[in-house]
Amino acid sequence: MTAEVQNNDDAPSAIGKFFKSIGLLRESPIAVFGLALILFWVILAILAPVLPLYDPNAPLEPFKFPLSEARDGGLYWLGTDHKGRDILSRVIFGAQQVLIWATMATLVAYIVGMLMGVVAGYLGGWWDEVISFVSNVLLSFPVIVLYIIIITYLGATGFNIVLAVTFASAPGIMRIVRGLVLDLRTRDYIFAAQTRGESSIYIMLVELLPNARGPLIVDACLRLGYTTITIAMLGYLGLGLPPPDPDWGKMIAETQPLGSFAGHMAIVPAAAISSLVLGFNLLADGLREISMRD
Repeated sequence: MTAEVQNNDDAPSAIGKFFKSIGLLRESPIAVFGLALILFWVILAILAPVLPLYDPNAPLEPFKFPLSEARDGGLYWLGTDHKGRDILSRVIFGAQQVLIWATMATLVAYIVGMLMGVVAGYLGGWWDEVISFVSNVLLSFPVIVLYIIIITYLGATGFNIVLAVTFASAPGIMRIVRGLVLDLRTRDYIFAAQTRGESSIYIMLVELLPNARGPLIVDACLRLGYTTITIAMLGYLGLGLPPPDPDWGKMIAETQPLGSFAGHMAIVPAAAISSLVLGFNLLADGLREISMRD
């Protein structure tokens, strides 16, 4: 009975903790501002198909500056690029691609990294040695080299970007989870679960991982920002999403041969990348502040 009470005290409901954290967000202006930046791009990405926008791939009028009038009487709010495509449309539809693939890549990396970390931390022994060795080997590669090798060999697609981000990020996530699990596995509620005869899989997935979520949520926000930069960087190098999908990094790269004449064509996607990454970073900082108060 004592063990069960201890279990309930030390392992509170994940749902209750989640809603408590949402309420506490209001206490951190930094977190609120970061969340607002993220929601700005999320809402634009969701509403992109119904907004009164030009086709992002349609060649209209090249080299139009911001607020130029279109032939159909409309307005090019952010101008057009060298192929005549509307920059506003491409930035908003590009947000769809970034948010979808960045979220998917980070999620897959976390699933793999958390499973590796909880197994290494809880089971220990040769499990820990093998997983740690594989992680150290992957971490020894420069990240950009790892990305280029994987994308060049497998091809530039969204799923291959997910694979590349997983290879690069999962070992770091594994280390974080392993360290947390090494501490949590000595808690009373873990001993109580072992006494009840619970399986190792149950203990790892139900008892350990939910109680390691605090630092992982903060790290996930940061990694979403890193992944956003990664997708933009790969697009800039020509290894990003295949055309004709709008790609913020590719939009910047296309302005290089055009010189200063096309400055607005590079500033807009660069500002989009910066604002979204800033949102993730501020949200992570705010969540860290809230966790330290608790």
